[in-house]
This record gives sequence, structure tokens and C-alpha cells, in this order.
Amino acid sequence: MLLLCPFLNVWAQLPVNGFYPKKNTFTLAPSFSYKSYDQFYRGSTLSEGNPAGLGEISSSIISFYGQYAILDWLSSTVTLPYITVESEDGVLDPVQQVAAVDGVQDLGIFIKARVFEKKFQNSSRVTVGGATGATLPIGDYEGAGVLSLGNQATTLNGSAIVQYTLPMNIFSEVQLGYSLRNSSDFDIPNAMLYSAKLGFHNEFLYLHAKLDIQDSMSGFDIGTPEFGDAGGAAILPETEVDYTNLSFDFYIPLYKSNVGVSAGYGTTLTGRNYNKQSSLSFGLVYTAK
Repeated sequence: MLLLCPFLNVWAQLPVNGFYPKKNTFTLAPSFSYKSYDQFYRGSTLSEGNPAGLGEISSSIISFYGQYAILDWLSSTVTLPYITVESEDGVLDPVQQVAAVDGVQDLGIFIKARVFEKKFQNSSRVTVGGATGATLPIGDYEGAGVLSLGNQATTLNGSAIVQYTLPMNIFSEVQLGYSLRNSSDFDIPNAMLYSAKLGFHNEFLYLHAKLDIQDSMSGFDIGTPEFGDAGGAAILPETEVDYTNLSFDFYIPLYKSNVGVSAGYGTTLTGRNYNKQSSLSFGLVYTAK
């Protein structure tokens, strides 16, 4: 069973889940995502527009996701997004002085391992695993400004994954993680990462609902005197970025469980110094066993 994890934004959670493919299974999953917003949380207050008055901002993301199972309990994942961000009103970014930017963002490399599994007499099952990885900026993009593709930071990430599956293939999953961010240009806050998922799968369908939560450990609030004194829009990567996102994803196999399609919808429920966005994603999934 595979779930394509769309790389929806620059603060995305780790692209791993609680399923463990069989040894030598390879998955390649290109996807397209579109998101837009015209409201923004200045601090924790929802306001119209965005921090620099750029009107509605949209992003188109072409992502490449690859996964290879080294062993039945150990797999590796690679992600790479190409992003286009633009002001729909054509207003210039106050730092970059352009109305649109595009380019390759960050390369993600992750390892996931199952460390414990127990099956019960009623055929339910619990698995415990862990994942670690890094994202490395490989695109030559500007890390500051409202229309930035990312924050030009190297991140080191880790998470614990617990999944419980019932006999009728209904499952729940919880992840708890931490993200260390390092940049030569900015003091980017580290963050706690949480997610909770409820889903169902069989040979014809996979679907889930998921909550993603980020809790930054420090940072400025947009619009405060401290934020302005530190540089305003030029130090946006140093803000305290918190959010709670809700998403729905599904996957349908089309040909011998080797080729399938995925789709998803996501929306922001609450945030702090974060855009209130909606997103749609579509993808193709190829699996070789």
C-alpha cells in the first residue's frame, strides 16, 4: 500500500507514513499541486491580503517523489519540487522586486524504519517506526520576501510513527517529530511537528483524513515593532510560523497495482504568521515490485 505525500508547501511535514513496502519495491510518483490564498495570519490574527499587500498569491508545484524499500522494514524516500509563486494582481515583492518567481526548491532525502510490530488475535496490528532525513536547498532562489520559494535553510528532521490497523483495514496513525533549521542568512526557528491520520484501504482504494500541526519554538510576529526593527519583509524566515492544516487524500490503482492515480485537498484551519490557504493536488503513481 502506498500513499503519495504531496509536498504542498515549504513547511511541509516529513513525506513518510506508517506503511512499509516489501523489499526491493520501487515507487515513482510525480504530482501537480495548486494552492492560493488572499488571507493571512498576522501574528495569530486573521487579516485580508498578505504582509506586503500583494493581493491573492498562488503557487503551482510540480513534485517528484521516489521511494525504494531496501528491506521489508527499511525504506528510503527522495523528494524534489519545482515551484512557481506569483502575485495574481502583479504587485512586486518588496524584497525581490518581481511579481513572480519560479525554480527548483529543496531536495529531500529520508530514511524510514519499522522497529516494532505486533499482531493481535482479532487480526488488528500495531506498528512503531521512526524516520529521519534532511532537506537541502539546491535551487538558486532568494530566501527572503513574500514570494520566496523557500527559506534557503538546511533542515534535519526526525519523527516517531505509530500506526494501529483494525481487521477491516481501517487504520489510525500518529507522528511526532522535530525539525532543526540552519541557515547562513537567517535565524530560522526550529519546530515541533505533529500529525494524526484516520484512513481506510483495500485492493481497490486508499483514502485518509489528516491533521498536520507545526509549533515553532521561537520567532517574530509579523506587524510588531520588533519585526519592523529587524528588517520587516526581509526577515520573514525568522518569524514564528505555526499552523494546523487539514487534508484529504485518496489513491486508486488502475493497472495490476502497478499504476494508479492520487488526488488531495488541503486547507488551513488556524495559523500564526502563516497564509490561510487552500490546495488541490493530483498525481500518477508507478510501483515496481
